[in-house]
Amino acid sequence: MITLAQIAASAAAAVHLLAFVWETLLFRRPSVHEDVFRIPSGDVAAVRMWAFNVGFYNLFLGAGALMGVALWRAGEDTVGRALVLYTCLFMFLAGIALFVSDRLAMSRPRGAGLVGAAAQCAPALIALIALATI
Repeated sequence: MITLAQIAASAAAAVHLLAFVWETLLFRRPSVHEDVFRIPSGDVAAVRMWAFNVGFYNLFLGAGALMGVALWRAGEDTVGRALVLYTCLFMFLAGIALFVSDRLAMSRPRGAGLVGAAAQCAPALIALIALATI
């Protein structure tokens, strides 16, 4: 279960690092803001600061999870597991918030954010379940 937790935490980190790239570095590209986030080009200026800031949250979460895995694998079990637990719990709960905002159709048609919510929740939840069984 340790290996599963580490792999799932690394996958969760990869999702968040990809989100950082999309939200912070590539957001103005129509293939990103329209196709990935369903944000019309006319609204990009209004949400760009939000996307930029959220991108950095995702960077820090992904980096924290990877650091936790690295510390854990290096023998720093308590610190590494605690960091993986915190970041994966944060990711999972943020994914639940994304799911709720999708159900409320807060900024897009209902259902447009389900893939993002699942991508944010699933690997983190797998890591949390694996951690709970160790």
